[in-house]
Order: sequence, then structure tokens, then C-alpha cells
Amino acid sequence: MSTMILTPADVRTRTARPKAGRTTPRASVRLTRRGRFAILMLALVAVLAVGLFLSAGSVATERPGTPEPTSVVMVGTGETLWDIAAGIADDGDVAAMVDHIKELNALDTGMVAAGQRLRVPVR
Repeated sequence: MSTMILTPADVRTRTARPKAGRTTPRASVRLTRRGRFAILMLALVAVLAVGLFLSAGSVATERPGTPEPTSVVMVGTGETLWDIAAGIADDGDVAAMVDHIKELNALDTGMVAAGQRLRVPVR
């Protein structure tokens, strides 16, 4: 065990006023690695909470949208999706119409079978 002895000289220097030009030492906060990590995590949680709060607003409206007018077409023998789209496309962009018909009918590919019913946009 060790002991600390204070002498009157030590007391005087600690309580004495600092000389001109000298400043008193300031207490500084030093963060450990774990402290810096905790501050980082706290800031990250705060940013995520603000982002969640701002993005929580609903983008839906109270009024329903108007669905696109469609008609049902039955695929004939030897007919392809391109043929059907070419007959409907007014502006001549058949590839875009094929994609639109695939989207309306939730088709993965452009393969259609004879007798299959497809919804197509009314033009």
C-alpha cells in the first residue's frame, strides 16, 4: 500500500493564483474506443428514426384511381403476342405495346397459346 502526504508547499501551489501568462489546465474529455462506438450508434439510431418518421407518410389517396380501359382478346391459332400488339398499336411502337400487354396480363414471357384470353388496352 502507498500513502500520499501533502505538505504545506503542495497546498500553497494548488491554491495559489496562476502567474501572469499562465492559464489553468482545462479538463478535457477523452472518449475511448467503446465510447466513440456508442456515440456513432446513437447518431445512427437518431438518423434512422428521423428517416422513418419522415417516410411514414402514406402516398395513397382516398379516391380510387381510374383503371385503364381494356378489352379481352382471344388468341387465335398461329397468332403471336407481336401480332396482337401490332393490330392495337396506334403509334407504331409495337415493342412497347407488347411490354404493356405483358404487364397487364402478368406474363413472364411473350409466349401465348391458342384460346388464351388476354386483356389488351382499348385504343
